[in-house]
Formats: sequence, C-alpha cells, structure tokens
Amino acid sequence: MDWTLEVVIVPVSDLDRAIAFYRDQVGFDLDHDTVNEHMHVAQLTPRGSGCSIVIGSLPAQNEMPPGSLRGLQLCVADAEAARAELVGRGVDCSEITSFSPEDGGTFFGFTDPDGNTWAVQQLKIRAEKPLIPVESRGRFGA
Repeated sequence: MDWTLEVVIVPVSDLDRAIAFYRDQVGFDLDHDTVNEHMHVAQLTPRGSGCSIVIGSLPAQNEMPPGSLRGLQLCVADAEAARAELVGRGVDCSEITSFSPEDGGTFFGFTDPDGNTWAVQQLKIRAEKPLIPVESRGRFGA
C-alpha cells in the first residue's frame, strides 16, 4: 500500500495576502480558490510537486495559530537559481548554506508574511530525475 503526503495545511491570518505571496512571489500554482457559505479555502502546489498547501478557514486551519508552522521543505535542482528567482520576486531569503558537499547538503530559507518558515534544499538529481516527470504534470494529474 502506497501512502502519499499530498496536502499540508498552512495557517495564515489573511487568505488573500497568502494567496498573493505563494502564487505571485513564491511561484506556486493556484489549483483552486473556493468560497461558499461554510468556508474560504485555497490550494496551491509548487511546480513539480505531488504535495500541495491548503490555506483558509476550515476548522483544522483555525486550530493552528497563523505563522506557527516551522520547517516546511522544498527541493530544487539549483539553490542559487531558485534563491535568485525568489529574491527577484521580492521574497526575503536567507543566504545559501552548505552543510556538506554531497548532493542534498545545500540549503536556504524564507518566511511567509505570517511567519511560517520554509527550507529550500538543493538536490541536483532533480534536474535529471524530477520527482514528477514534466509530461505527467497538470492540474491534479490531469
């Protein structure tokens, strides 16, 4: 039986500001932004990822204080290029740190407007072997 992690709830205080940050500055794809009489929820997915974030007003989201999530991790093939892309879009990023010379030992980080923290790990192998092949990408695997 495969068990895949496909959604992480990120607690935020202002849904529109969070959507703008993750979509426009970080570059996640906005899968949906759903509003009805019971909720306002948005799902965003990093390009190439099988896991999305969900932000909004569902009970599970309201149980966590905005900004309380720590250490979410993204992986990229080139940390310098990824950091430059984020900085170019106005995201305040830490400097790149290499903890070891092996692939996977290089990191930088950033924080969303509420204080949720993200680490970005360089895995050069992702350039050759993306986790989700380009031809298999699309909205919800379509």
